[in-house]
Amino acid sequence: MLQHLGMYGNAWNYILTNRPNGILYIGVTRNIARRIWEHREGIVPGFTKRYSLKRLVYVERHADILTAIQREKTMKHWSRTWKVRLVLASNPQWDDLRDQIV
Repeated sequence: MLQHLGMYGNAWNYILTNRPNGILYIGVTRNIARRIWEHREGIVPGFTKRYSLKRLVYVERHADILTAIQREKTMKHWSRTWKVRLVLASNPQWDDLRDQIV
């Protein structure tokens, strides 16, 4: 039954910023390509639109949405230093990873 509700399958955590070492936003989604497009087009009102957070600097894939949601909650409690270290470990130049996930 959970599979019918979309509880299984790919899920993603991601981090957006406006520039290297800039403002950070942590999100979760089932469809990373669509979600990043929504952020870039300004379709999503709120924090990311207000601060022009369009640069995808970190992605993390999970087998199910429940795991991704828990990971998002955990990451949001981290200090900024830990979040920056996470980005730097896989993306030291703060490159925009959008083209790698579309």
